[in-house]
Amino acid sequence: MESIMDFIPRYREYQSQKERTECLIKDLMIHCEHVESTLRKENHDLQTRLHHAQLDYEDATKSRRELQEQMKELRAQLGNVSQDNNVLKQRNPYVLVLVDGDGLIFKEHLIKQGLEGGKKAAYALRQEISRRCDNADDTEIITKVVANLTGLAKAMKRDGTIENETDLRDFMLGFTQAKASFDFIDVGHGKERADSKIKETTRWNLRNFNCKQILLGVSHDAGYAPFLDEILRDDSTRKRITILEGFPTVREIIATGANVVNFDDLFRTDKLVDRTSPVMYSPGSVASTPLQSISYATVTQKASPPPTITLPLAPKSTNAQANRPTSVTVKSVPAQPPWNPGARGIDPPLNIDQTVLDRIKKRKDNDKLCNNHYLRGPCSKGDQCCFEHDYKPNGEELKAISHLARLNPCTNGQDCEVENCIYGHHCPSVVNGVCVHPYCKFHPHEHPPGTKLKTVKKPFASYE
Repeated sequence: MESIMDFIPRYREYQSQKERTECLIKDLMIHCEHVESTLRKENHDLQTRLHHAQLDYEDATKSRRELQEQMKELRAQLGNVSQDNNVLKQRNPYVLVLVDGDGLIFKEHLIKQGLEGGKKAAYALRQEISRRCDNADDTEIITKVVANLTGLAKAMKRDGTIENETDLRDFMLGFTQAKASFDFIDVGHGKERADSKIKETTRWNLRNFNCKQILLGVSHDAGYAPFLDEILRDDSTRKRITILEGFPTVREIIATGANVVNFDDLFRTDKLVDRTSPVMYSPGSVASTPLQSISYATVTQKASPPPTITLPLAPKSTNAQANRPTSVTVKSVPAQPPWNPGARGIDPPLNIDQTVLDRIKKRKDNDKLCNNHYLRGPCSKGDQCCFEHDYKPNGEELKAISHLARLNPCTNGQDCEVENCIYGHHCPSVVNGVCVHPYCKFHPHEHPPGTKLKTVKKPFASYE
């Protein structure tokens, strides 16, 4: 039989288990309290975040609705602005015509009619341009002819176009009075005055969207080619520029790729020449006389020393004069060439090394040296030029390049005003009275009188 003492170990074991159980329960309660506290805090944080999110959502909804209203209003405004812009774009469209009247000259029969002729010229020009324009009824045609009126009148009188210099002034007044948008402007003496006015007026109007087209009456003047190269780089501008042609367009302007329209029914196709001189080698061409040849280009250019005068041959003496010594002494002057080609005179001679010349001529295609780059430089075409720019020629080679360039006639001939012009102003291939070039590009009157020619250059053809 167990004694009471036998229960003591068991009681102690029970007591120990009870304490562990109580400790477990206590730990569980502490853990539960910690979990509950943590969850309560997280729940509070979530509620706070939810509240903030609700506020943000409400604010975003309100902002979005306000933005939608603003966008709706902006769309309406944009529609109105776009409509107004389209109206403005189509309002007052105009075509601008700028004519360098020093070289592109109206027909003789119009100028001789004075005031009435000026009005007829204006009406005819407007009608011709309107015929070529879309929506001509809504398009205004603005025309400005700029010229040195005094110099032009004198040149026309020498040419025989007019008998009285006042005829041109009357023509100018008639042209200006014909239409409110037509002006004939006297810019006075100096070629650059007309050039600069045309160039700056063109630049300004190109920035105006209402300017639908600009017609430039500059077909006669190669000096406008660099300006055209500058403004025709943009395709949209290229579509708005057209060259107005009376006088055949010079090759430098043709090379720019500008559109050309022919108005030779209104404008002269030839230059003014001095018909007051006693002799002219080639009728209808640039005058070349023993005394002097003056075209209008020489009237408009800046003042320069007068050309050398070579007196004509003295007439045969009669019997009464046979034994009478005669002599004419103006003043002591250096010996002059027996032939004076015109106002510009003879190009300075070049001493060419034939070996060097042959070497330069052998360069073909893309290897050919660019005349403009090496003689006037730098080439305005830059990398687009198809000729060589990187070669470094020596002095003799530069002479050879210059000689080859002179084989190409200058389009302005003896009227050329470019001091550093690289082209020929008379044939450089005449040796002992014979033109030795097998394919000479110069006209007969650009050779000394009596020169034997292998080929005869055809006159300019009009461009359709």
